[in-house]
Amino acid sequence: MAQVEIAFDAPAVDWWVLTPQIILVGAALGLLLAASLAPRALPGWVSTIVTIATGAATAITAAVQWNDWGSAPRSTLKDAFVSDGFSLLLTVLVGAGVVMTALVAHSALDRYEMAPPEFAALLLASAAGAVVMAGANDLIVLFLGLESLSIALYVLIALAGRRASARESAMKYFVLGAFSSAFFLYGIALVYGSTGSTNLSGIGGFLFGSIRETDYLLLAGIALLLVGLGFKVAAVPFHFWAPDVYEGAPSPVTGYLASIAKAAGFAALARVLYVAVAEQSIAWAPILIGLAFATLAVGAVMAICQNDVKRMLAYSSISHAGFVLVGLSAVPATSGLVQWTEGGGDAVSSSVFYLIVYSFMALGSFAVLSVVGAELQSSEPDASAHALSRYGGLARRRPVLALAFTVLLLAQAGVPFTAGFWAKLGVILAAVDARGYVLPAVAMVTAVVSAFAYLRVVLAMYAPEGSSEDEGGTPTARASRQRWGNLPLTSVFAISLAVAVTVVVGVLPQTLLEWSRDAILSIIL
Repeated sequence: MAQVEIAFDAPAVDWWVLTPQIILVGAALGLLLAASLAPRALPGWVSTIVTIATGAATAITAAVQWNDWGSAPRSTLKDAFVSDGFSLLLTVLVGAGVVMTALVAHSALDRYEMAPPEFAALLLASAAGAVVMAGANDLIVLFLGLESLSIALYVLIALAGRRASARESAMKYFVLGAFSSAFFLYGIALVYGSTGSTNLSGIGGFLFGSIRETDYLLLAGIALLLVGLGFKVAAVPFHFWAPDVYEGAPSPVTGYLASIAKAAGFAALARVLYVAVAEQSIAWAPILIGLAFATLAVGAVMAICQNDVKRMLAYSSISHAGFVLVGLSAVPATSGLVQWTEGGGDAVSSSVFYLIVYSFMALGSFAVLSVVGAELQSSEPDASAHALSRYGGLARRRPVLALAFTVLLLAQAGVPFTAGFWAKLGVILAAVDARGYVLPAVAMVTAVVSAFAYLRVVLAMYAPEGSSEDEGGTPTARASRQRWGNLPLTSVFAISLAVAVTVVVGVLPQTLLEWSRDAILSIIL
Protein backbone atom coordinates (compact mmCIF):
# COMPACT_ATOMS: atom_id res chain seq x y z
CA MET A 1 0.00 0.00 0.00
CA ALA A 2 1.52 3.30 -1.11
CA GLN A 3 2.25 5.81 1.57
CA VAL A 4 0.77 9.25 1.11
CA GLU A 5 3.10 12.04 2.11
CA ILE A 6 1.41 15.11 3.51
CA ALA A 7 3.52 18.22 3.42
CA PHE A 8 3.20 20.53 6.40
CA ASP A 9 2.97 24.12 5.31
CA ALA A 10 4.46 25.96 8.29
CA PRO A 11 3.43 29.61 8.54
CA ALA A 12 6.11 32.23 8.15
CA VAL A 13 6.96 33.90 11.44
CA ASP A 14 7.99 37.52 11.67
CA TRP A 15 9.83 37.40 14.99
CA TRP A 16 10.26 41.17 15.16
CA VAL A 17 6.47 41.55 15.22
CA LEU A 18 6.23 39.08 18.11
CA THR A 19 9.06 40.63 20.14
CA PRO A 20 6.84 42.28 22.82
CA GLN A 21 5.16 38.95 23.65
CA ILE A 22 8.51 37.14 23.60
CA ILE A 23 9.95 39.65 26.07
CA LEU A 24 7.02 39.26 28.46
CA VAL A 25 6.80 35.46 28.33
CA GLY A 26 10.59 35.00 28.34
CA ALA A 27 10.98 37.19 31.43
CA ALA A 28 8.17 35.35 33.24
CA LEU A 29 9.64 31.92 32.52
CA GLY A 30 13.19 33.06 33.27
CA LEU A 31 12.16 34.52 36.62
CA LEU A 32 10.34 31.32 37.62
CA LEU A 33 13.32 29.22 36.56
CA ALA A 34 15.74 31.38 38.52
CA ALA A 35 13.51 31.30 41.60
CA SER A 36 13.18 27.51 41.46
CA LEU A 37 16.94 26.89 41.00
CA ALA A 38 18.19 29.49 43.48
CA PRO A 39 19.52 27.95 46.74
CA ARG A 40 17.50 30.47 48.75
CA ALA A 41 14.48 32.70 48.15
CA LEU A 42 15.15 35.57 45.80
CA PRO A 43 14.91 39.02 47.41
CA GLY A 44 11.72 40.84 46.56
CA TRP A 45 13.58 43.68 44.85
CA VAL A 46 14.94 41.26 42.22
CA SER A 47 11.45 40.36 41.02
CA THR A 48 10.40 44.01 41.09
CA ILE A 49 13.39 45.14 39.02
CA VAL A 50 12.90 42.34 36.50
CA THR A 51 9.21 43.20 36.15
CA ILE A 52 9.84 46.92 35.76
CA ALA A 53 12.61 46.30 33.21
CA THR A 54 10.41 43.90 31.26
CA GLY A 55 7.45 46.28 31.17
CA ALA A 56 9.68 49.14 30.09
CA ALA A 57 11.36 46.99 27.41
CA THR A 58 7.94 45.94 26.09
CA ALA A 59 6.75 49.54 25.82
CA ILE A 60 10.01 50.70 24.23
CA THR A 61 9.95 47.87 21.70
CA ALA A 62 6.39 48.76 20.67
CA ALA A 63 7.39 52.43 20.35
CA VAL A 64 10.36 51.48 18.14
CA GLN A 65 8.10 49.33 15.98
CA TRP A 66 5.70 52.27 15.59
CA ASN A 67 8.65 54.39 14.52
CA ASP A 68 9.76 51.69 12.04
CA TRP A 69 6.52 51.21 10.14
CA GLY A 70 4.23 53.85 11.54
CA SER A 71 0.63 52.75 12.00
CA ALA A 72 0.62 50.56 8.87
CA PRO A 73 -0.45 46.95 9.56
CA ARG A 74 2.18 44.21 9.53
CA SER A 75 0.91 40.67 9.99
CA THR A 76 2.49 37.32 10.78
CA LEU A 77 1.45 33.69 11.38
CA LYS A 78 -0.68 33.66 8.22
CA ASP A 79 -2.43 36.87 9.19
CA ALA A 80 -3.46 35.47 12.59
CA PHE A 81 -1.66 38.26 14.42
CA VAL A 82 -1.22 41.83 13.23
CA SER A 83 0.99 44.62 14.47
CA ASP A 84 -0.51 48.00 13.64
CA GLY A 85 -0.92 51.37 15.28
CA PHE A 86 -3.80 50.10 17.40
CA SER A 87 -2.00 47.07 18.83
CA LEU A 88 1.27 48.98 19.30
CA LEU A 89 -0.38 51.83 21.22
CA LEU A 90 -2.14 49.31 23.46
CA THR A 91 1.15 47.44 23.93
CA VAL A 92 2.80 50.63 25.17
CA LEU A 93 -0.10 51.05 27.60
CA VAL A 94 0.27 47.45 28.81
CA GLY A 95 3.99 47.95 29.38
CA ALA A 96 3.34 51.13 31.36
CA GLY A 97 0.66 49.33 33.38
CA VAL A 98 3.06 46.51 34.25
CA VAL A 99 5.66 49.02 35.45
CA MET A 100 3.20 50.93 37.63
CA THR A 101 1.65 47.75 39.08
CA ALA A 102 5.08 46.39 39.97
CA LEU A 103 6.01 49.66 41.69
CA VAL A 104 2.84 49.69 43.78
CA ALA A 105 3.01 45.97 44.61
CA HIS A 106 6.65 46.08 45.77
CA SER A 107 5.78 47.40 49.21
CA ALA A 108 2.52 45.43 49.47
CA LEU A 109 3.59 41.85 48.72
CA ASP A 110 4.76 41.13 52.28
CA ARG A 111 1.54 42.51 53.70
CA TYR A 112 -0.50 40.20 51.49
CA GLU A 113 1.96 37.31 52.00
CA MET A 114 2.45 36.84 48.26
CA ALA A 115 5.69 35.41 46.86
CA PRO A 116 7.36 38.06 44.65
CA PRO A 117 8.58 35.71 41.85
CA GLU A 118 5.17 34.10 41.42
CA PHE A 119 3.44 37.48 41.49
CA ALA A 120 5.82 38.92 38.90
CA ALA A 121 5.55 35.90 36.60
CA LEU A 122 1.76 35.93 36.68
CA LEU A 123 1.67 39.67 36.09
CA LEU A 124 3.91 39.31 33.03
CA ALA A 125 1.92 36.33 31.72
CA SER A 126 -1.33 38.27 31.97
CA ALA A 127 0.31 41.21 30.20
CA ALA A 128 1.37 38.89 27.37
CA GLY A 129 -2.25 37.79 27.02
CA ALA A 130 -3.35 41.44 26.89
CA VAL A 131 -0.84 42.16 24.10
CA VAL A 132 -2.11 39.16 22.13
CA MET A 133 -5.70 40.38 22.50
CA ALA A 134 -4.75 43.82 21.21
CA GLY A 135 -3.19 42.41 18.02
CA ALA A 136 -5.20 39.25 17.40
CA ASN A 137 -6.59 38.99 13.88
CA ASP A 138 -8.13 35.56 14.41
CA LEU A 139 -10.85 34.55 16.83
CA ILE A 140 -8.89 31.51 18.01
CA VAL A 141 -5.80 33.62 18.73
CA LEU A 142 -8.05 36.15 20.45
CA PHE A 143 -9.47 33.39 22.64
CA LEU A 144 -5.97 32.20 23.56
CA GLY A 145 -4.97 35.73 24.56
CA LEU A 146 -8.18 36.12 26.55
CA GLU A 147 -7.57 32.93 28.48
CA SER A 148 -3.90 33.75 29.09
CA LEU A 149 -4.96 37.07 30.59
CA SER A 150 -7.84 35.63 32.60
CA ILE A 151 -6.20 32.51 34.06
CA ALA A 152 -3.18 34.51 35.20
CA LEU A 153 -5.49 37.00 36.90
CA TYR A 154 -7.46 34.26 38.68
CA VAL A 155 -4.26 32.96 40.25
CA LEU A 156 -2.89 36.46 40.84
CA ILE A 157 -5.87 37.27 43.05
CA ALA A 158 -5.72 33.89 44.79
CA LEU A 159 -2.03 34.38 45.69
CA ALA A 160 -3.22 36.33 48.73
CA GLY A 161 -4.97 33.12 49.78
CA ARG A 162 -4.57 33.66 53.51
CA ARG A 163 -7.22 36.36 53.24
CA ALA A 164 -10.75 35.00 52.98
CA SER A 165 -11.85 37.93 50.83
CA ALA A 166 -9.12 37.18 48.27
CA ARG A 167 -10.09 33.51 48.05
CA GLU A 168 -13.72 34.46 47.60
CA SER A 169 -12.87 37.02 44.91
CA ALA A 170 -10.68 34.57 43.00
CA MET A 171 -13.39 31.90 43.05
CA LYS A 172 -16.12 34.31 41.90
CA TYR A 173 -13.94 35.62 39.11
CA PHE A 174 -12.97 32.10 38.04
CA VAL A 175 -16.50 30.67 37.98
CA LEU A 176 -18.09 33.60 36.16
CA GLY A 177 -15.05 33.93 33.90
CA ALA A 178 -15.42 30.30 32.87
CA PHE A 179 -19.06 30.94 31.90
CA SER A 180 -18.10 34.00 29.86
CA SER A 181 -15.35 32.05 28.09
CA ALA A 182 -17.86 29.36 27.20
CA PHE A 183 -20.19 31.97 25.69
CA PHE A 184 -17.32 33.48 23.74
CA LEU A 185 -16.13 30.10 22.43
CA TYR A 186 -19.62 29.11 21.35
CA GLY A 187 -19.96 32.46 19.60
CA ILE A 188 -16.74 31.69 17.69
CA ALA A 189 -18.25 28.37 16.59
CA LEU A 190 -21.43 30.04 15.30
CA VAL A 191 -19.54 32.77 13.45
CA TYR A 192 -17.30 30.15 11.86
CA GLY A 193 -20.32 28.08 10.87
CA SER A 194 -21.86 31.12 9.19
CA THR A 195 -18.79 32.54 7.44
CA GLY A 196 -16.40 29.59 7.11
CA SER A 197 -13.51 31.49 8.72
CA THR A 198 -12.18 32.54 12.11
CA ASN A 199 -9.84 35.16 10.66
CA LEU A 200 -11.22 38.62 11.44
CA SER A 201 -10.19 40.12 8.11
CA GLY A 202 -11.49 37.04 6.32
CA ILE A 203 -14.86 37.31 8.05
CA GLY A 204 -15.07 41.00 7.21
CA GLY A 205 -14.19 40.36 3.57
CA PHE A 206 -16.73 37.54 3.31
CA LEU A 207 -19.56 39.64 4.73
CA PHE A 208 -18.64 42.65 2.60
CA GLY A 209 -18.56 40.62 -0.61
CA SER A 210 -21.79 38.67 -0.14
CA ILE A 211 -25.41 39.68 -0.52
CA ARG A 212 -27.48 37.52 1.82
CA GLU A 213 -30.70 37.37 3.73
CA THR A 214 -30.71 37.81 7.49
CA ASP A 215 -28.33 35.23 8.90
CA TYR A 216 -29.63 34.34 12.34
CA LEU A 217 -26.70 31.99 12.95
CA LEU A 218 -24.27 34.87 12.46
CA LEU A 219 -26.34 37.23 14.62
CA ALA A 220 -26.44 34.66 17.42
CA GLY A 221 -22.68 34.28 17.16
CA ILE A 222 -22.15 38.04 17.38
CA ALA A 223 -24.45 38.21 20.40
CA LEU A 224 -22.48 35.49 22.20
CA LEU A 225 -19.20 37.22 21.41
CA LEU A 226 -20.63 40.41 22.93
CA VAL A 227 -21.64 38.48 26.05
CA GLY A 228 -18.16 37.02 26.48
CA LEU A 229 -16.37 40.32 25.98
CA GLY A 230 -19.01 42.26 27.92
CA PHE A 231 -18.05 40.24 30.98
CA LYS A 232 -14.37 41.11 30.58
CA VAL A 233 -15.07 44.85 30.45
CA ALA A 234 -17.69 44.67 33.25
CA ALA A 235 -20.51 46.07 31.11
CA VAL A 236 -24.00 45.89 32.60
CA PRO A 237 -25.64 43.35 32.96
CA PHE A 238 -22.40 41.32 33.00
CA HIS A 239 -20.87 43.38 35.81
CA PHE A 240 -21.97 41.54 38.95
CA TRP A 241 -18.55 40.08 39.61
CA ALA A 242 -16.68 43.39 39.49
CA PRO A 243 -17.50 45.10 42.84
CA ASP A 244 -16.84 42.01 44.96
CA VAL A 245 -13.72 41.00 43.05
CA TYR A 246 -12.30 44.53 43.05
CA GLU A 247 -12.94 44.86 46.78
CA GLY A 248 -11.48 41.49 47.76
CA ALA A 249 -8.42 41.52 45.50
CA PRO A 250 -5.19 43.16 46.67
CA SER A 251 -5.25 46.84 45.74
CA PRO A 252 -2.32 46.64 43.26
CA VAL A 253 -4.10 43.81 41.46
CA THR A 254 -7.38 45.72 41.53
CA GLY A 255 -5.73 48.66 39.78
CA TYR A 256 -4.42 46.31 37.10
CA LEU A 257 -7.86 44.73 36.71
CA ALA A 258 -9.58 48.09 36.35
CA SER A 259 -7.10 49.41 33.80
CA ILE A 260 -5.03 46.99 31.71
CA ALA A 261 -7.43 44.03 31.82
CA LYS A 262 -10.32 46.32 30.89
CA ALA A 263 -8.28 47.94 28.08
CA ALA A 264 -7.46 44.49 26.66
CA GLY A 265 -11.15 43.55 26.68
CA PHE A 266 -12.13 46.72 24.85
CA ALA A 267 -9.28 46.21 22.35
CA ALA A 268 -10.67 42.78 21.52
CA LEU A 269 -14.19 44.19 21.28
CA ALA A 270 -13.04 46.90 18.87
CA ARG A 271 -11.29 44.41 16.60
CA VAL A 272 -14.27 42.05 16.49
CA LEU A 273 -16.79 44.78 15.76
CA TYR A 274 -14.84 46.98 13.38
CA VAL A 275 -12.71 44.43 11.54
CA ALA A 276 -14.87 41.29 11.44
CA VAL A 277 -18.53 42.26 11.61
CA ALA A 278 -18.60 45.94 10.62
CA GLU A 279 -20.95 44.95 7.78
CA GLN A 280 -23.50 43.90 10.42
CA SER A 281 -23.31 47.19 12.33
CA ILE A 282 -27.00 47.81 11.82
CA ALA A 283 -27.59 44.71 13.97
CA TRP A 284 -25.01 45.14 16.74
CA ALA A 285 -24.99 48.95 17.10
CA PRO A 286 -28.38 49.08 18.92
CA ILE A 287 -27.18 46.37 21.29
CA LEU A 288 -24.02 48.32 22.03
CA ILE A 289 -26.05 51.47 22.64
CA GLY A 290 -28.27 49.57 25.06
CA LEU A 291 -25.25 48.24 26.92
CA ALA A 292 -23.86 51.78 27.13
CA PHE A 293 -27.16 53.10 28.57
CA ALA A 294 -27.33 50.42 31.25
CA THR A 295 -23.63 50.58 32.11
CA LEU A 296 -23.61 54.34 32.53
CA ALA A 297 -26.74 54.40 34.68
CA VAL A 298 -25.97 51.45 36.95
CA GLY A 299 -22.32 52.41 37.45
CA ALA A 300 -23.10 56.01 38.38
CA VAL A 301 -26.09 55.31 40.65
CA MET A 302 -24.43 52.47 42.51
CA ALA A 303 -21.21 54.45 42.97
CA ILE A 304 -22.97 57.19 44.97
CA CYS A 305 -24.58 54.55 47.20
CA GLN A 306 -21.25 53.18 48.45
CA ASN A 307 -19.65 54.05 51.77
CA ASP A 308 -16.51 52.07 50.94
CA VAL A 309 -14.04 53.92 48.73
CA LYS A 310 -12.80 50.76 47.06
CA ARG A 311 -16.30 49.61 46.11
CA MET A 312 -17.09 53.13 44.96
CA LEU A 313 -14.14 53.02 42.58
CA ALA A 314 -15.28 49.59 41.43
CA TYR A 315 -18.69 50.92 40.39
CA SER A 316 -16.97 53.99 39.01
CA SER A 317 -14.96 51.66 36.77
CA ILE A 318 -18.22 50.25 35.46
CA SER A 319 -19.44 53.77 34.68
CA HIS A 320 -16.22 54.53 32.82
CA ALA A 321 -16.75 51.38 30.77
CA GLY A 322 -20.07 52.88 29.76
CA PHE A 323 -18.33 55.99 28.43
CA VAL A 324 -16.00 53.84 26.34
CA LEU A 325 -19.05 52.04 24.96
CA VAL A 326 -20.54 55.41 24.02
CA GLY A 327 -17.56 56.05 21.79
CA LEU A 328 -17.55 52.56 20.30
CA SER A 329 -21.23 52.79 19.42
CA ALA A 330 -21.03 56.34 18.03
CA VAL A 331 -20.33 55.44 14.40
CA PRO A 332 -22.61 56.42 11.51
CA ALA A 333 -24.14 53.33 9.93
CA THR A 334 -26.23 52.72 6.82
CA SER A 335 -28.00 49.56 5.77
CA GLY A 336 -24.88 47.54 6.44
CA LEU A 337 -21.24 48.55 6.20
CA VAL A 338 -20.08 51.19 8.66
CA GLN A 339 -19.19 54.32 6.73
CA TRP A 340 -15.77 55.26 8.01
CA THR A 341 -16.01 58.99 7.60
CA GLU A 342 -14.10 61.57 9.59
CA GLY A 343 -16.72 61.29 12.31
CA GLY A 344 -16.51 57.50 12.39
CA GLY A 345 -12.76 57.48 12.88
CA ASP A 346 -12.95 60.19 15.53
CA ALA A 347 -15.68 58.27 17.35
CA VAL A 348 -13.66 55.12 17.88
CA SER A 349 -10.40 57.00 18.51
CA SER A 350 -12.17 58.86 21.33
CA SER A 351 -12.71 55.50 23.04
CA VAL A 352 -9.01 54.65 22.67
CA PHE A 353 -8.08 58.03 24.16
CA TYR A 354 -10.52 57.40 27.03
CA LEU A 355 -9.05 53.94 27.70
CA ILE A 356 -5.51 55.28 27.91
CA VAL A 357 -6.18 58.20 30.24
CA TYR A 358 -8.57 56.19 32.44
CA SER A 359 -5.97 53.44 32.81
CA PHE A 360 -3.51 55.88 34.36
CA MET A 361 -6.20 57.40 36.58
CA ALA A 362 -7.28 53.96 37.81
CA LEU A 363 -3.72 52.77 38.43
CA GLY A 364 -2.94 55.93 40.38
CA SER A 365 -6.17 55.81 42.41
CA PHE A 366 -5.71 52.22 43.52
CA ALA A 367 -2.06 52.96 44.28
CA VAL A 368 -3.29 55.58 46.75
CA LEU A 369 -5.70 53.03 48.22
CA SER A 370 -2.86 50.54 48.62
CA VAL A 371 -0.78 53.08 50.56
CA VAL A 372 -3.69 54.17 52.75
CA GLY A 373 -4.71 50.55 53.42
CA ALA A 374 -1.19 49.73 54.53
CA GLU A 375 -0.98 52.67 56.92
CA LEU A 376 -4.32 52.05 58.55
CA GLN A 377 -3.10 48.58 59.60
CA SER A 378 -6.56 47.03 59.94
CA SER A 379 -6.89 43.55 61.33
CA GLU A 380 -7.67 42.25 57.82
CA PRO A 381 -5.35 44.34 55.63
CA ASP A 382 -6.95 46.37 52.88
CA ALA A 383 -10.24 44.47 52.99
CA SER A 384 -12.09 46.72 55.44
CA ALA A 385 -9.69 49.65 55.64
CA HIS A 386 -11.39 51.74 52.99
CA ALA A 387 -14.55 52.94 54.69
CA LEU A 388 -15.18 56.54 53.72
CA SER A 389 -14.86 57.64 57.34
CA ARG A 390 -11.28 56.36 57.47
CA TYR A 391 -10.30 58.91 54.84
CA GLY A 392 -11.51 61.75 57.04
CA GLY A 393 -8.79 64.32 57.64
CA LEU A 394 -6.32 62.60 55.32
CA ALA A 395 -5.28 66.02 53.98
CA ARG A 396 -3.97 67.00 57.42
CA ARG A 397 -2.08 63.76 57.92
CA ARG A 398 -0.82 63.26 54.37
CA PRO A 399 -1.37 66.52 52.45
CA VAL A 400 0.60 65.53 49.33
CA LEU A 401 -1.07 62.12 49.13
CA ALA A 402 -4.50 63.70 49.55
CA LEU A 403 -3.70 66.27 46.86
CA ALA A 404 -2.64 63.55 44.42
CA PHE A 405 -5.80 61.54 45.14
CA THR A 406 -7.88 64.70 44.69
CA VAL A 407 -6.39 65.33 41.25
CA LEU A 408 -7.10 61.74 40.18
CA LEU A 409 -10.67 61.81 41.51
CA LEU A 410 -11.46 65.16 39.90
CA ALA A 411 -10.04 63.90 36.62
CA GLN A 412 -12.35 60.89 36.79
CA ALA A 413 -15.21 63.28 37.43
CA GLY A 414 -14.30 65.16 34.23
CA VAL A 415 -13.24 68.48 35.72
CA PRO A 416 -11.89 70.83 33.01
CA PHE A 417 -8.15 70.91 32.31
CA THR A 418 -7.71 67.31 33.35
CA ALA A 419 -7.33 64.32 31.05
CA GLY A 420 -10.73 63.01 32.15
CA PHE A 421 -12.46 66.13 30.86
CA TRP A 422 -11.13 65.67 27.31
CA ALA A 423 -11.90 61.95 27.42
CA LYS A 424 -15.55 62.49 28.37
CA LEU A 425 -15.92 65.41 25.97
CA GLY A 426 -14.51 63.34 23.11
CA VAL A 427 -16.93 60.42 23.41
CA ILE A 428 -19.92 62.71 23.95
CA LEU A 429 -19.10 64.84 20.89
CA ALA A 430 -18.58 61.67 18.86
CA ALA A 431 -22.02 60.43 19.84
CA VAL A 432 -23.58 63.78 18.90
CA ASP A 433 -21.79 63.75 15.54
CA ALA A 434 -23.30 60.33 14.88
CA ARG A 435 -26.73 62.00 15.12
CA GLY A 436 -27.43 60.54 18.53
CA TYR A 437 -28.66 62.86 21.26
CA VAL A 438 -30.29 60.70 23.93
CA LEU A 439 -27.16 58.68 24.73
CA PRO A 440 -24.90 61.77 25.03
CA ALA A 441 -27.50 63.39 27.29
CA VAL A 442 -27.56 60.31 29.52
CA ALA A 443 -23.75 60.28 29.57
CA MET A 444 -23.64 63.91 30.73
CA VAL A 445 -26.23 63.30 33.45
CA THR A 446 -24.39 60.23 34.75
CA ALA A 447 -21.13 62.20 34.72
CA VAL A 448 -22.75 64.71 37.10
CA VAL A 449 -24.10 61.91 39.28
CA SER A 450 -20.68 60.21 39.42
CA ALA A 451 -19.06 63.50 40.37
CA PHE A 452 -21.01 63.40 43.64
CA ALA A 453 -19.30 60.12 44.58
CA TYR A 454 -15.84 61.54 43.91
CA LEU A 455 -16.57 64.80 45.74
CA ARG A 456 -17.70 62.89 48.83
CA VAL A 457 -14.22 61.41 49.12
CA VAL A 458 -12.54 64.77 48.48
CA LEU A 459 -14.68 66.51 51.11
CA ALA A 460 -13.95 63.73 53.61
CA MET A 461 -10.21 64.11 53.09
CA TYR A 462 -10.37 67.89 53.58
CA ALA A 463 -13.01 67.83 56.32
CA PRO A 464 -12.27 70.17 59.25
CA GLU A 465 -11.29 68.76 62.63
CA GLY A 466 -14.17 67.16 64.49
CA SER A 467 -16.61 66.96 61.56
CA SER A 468 -18.84 63.93 61.12
CA GLU A 469 -16.77 62.67 58.20
CA ASP A 470 -13.53 62.83 60.18
CA GLU A 471 -12.91 60.16 62.77
CA GLY A 472 -9.39 61.39 63.36
CA GLY A 473 -10.09 61.66 67.08
CA THR A 474 -10.89 57.98 67.53
CA PRO A 475 -8.31 55.73 69.22
CA THR A 476 -7.76 53.79 65.99
CA ALA A 477 -6.96 56.92 64.01
CA ARG A 478 -4.71 58.31 66.76
CA ALA A 479 -2.82 55.01 66.91
CA SER A 480 -2.50 54.88 63.15
CA ARG A 481 -1.06 58.41 63.16
CA GLN A 482 1.55 57.33 65.66
CA ARG A 483 2.49 54.28 63.60
CA TRP A 484 2.75 56.06 60.24
CA GLY A 485 6.20 56.09 58.73
CA ASN A 486 7.49 57.29 55.40
CA LEU A 487 5.57 56.42 52.28
CA PRO A 488 7.15 53.70 50.10
CA LEU A 489 9.15 55.40 47.36
CA THR A 490 8.01 52.96 44.68
CA SER A 491 4.35 53.78 45.32
CA VAL A 492 5.14 57.49 45.42
CA PHE A 493 6.75 57.23 42.00
CA ALA A 494 3.76 55.33 40.56
CA ILE A 495 1.27 57.85 41.96
CA SER A 496 3.38 60.76 40.71
CA LEU A 497 3.49 59.24 37.23
CA ALA A 498 -0.29 58.82 37.16
CA VAL A 499 -0.86 62.40 38.32
CA ALA A 500 1.68 63.74 35.82
CA VAL A 501 -0.01 61.98 32.89
CA THR A 502 -3.41 63.19 34.08
CA VAL A 503 -2.32 66.80 34.33
CA VAL A 504 -0.10 66.95 31.22
CA VAL A 505 -2.70 65.31 28.97
CA GLY A 506 -5.33 67.59 30.50
CA VAL A 507 -3.34 70.65 29.46
CA LEU A 508 -1.90 69.30 26.20
CA PRO A 509 -4.22 66.55 24.90
CA GLN A 510 -3.52 66.99 21.20
CA THR A 511 -0.57 64.58 20.88
CA LEU A 512 -2.38 61.66 22.50
CA LEU A 513 -5.51 62.45 20.48
CA GLU A 514 -3.49 62.24 17.27
CA TRP A 515 -1.87 58.97 18.33
CA SER A 516 -5.29 57.52 19.12
CA ARG A 517 -6.68 58.57 15.76
CA ASP A 518 -3.68 57.15 13.87
CA ALA A 519 -4.07 53.90 15.77
CA ILE A 520 -7.73 53.54 14.82
CA LEU A 521 -7.16 54.46 11.18
CA SER A 522 -4.73 51.55 10.96
CA ILE A 523 -7.54 49.05 11.51
CA ILE A 524 -10.42 50.72 9.66
CA LEU A 525 -8.76 51.68 6.38
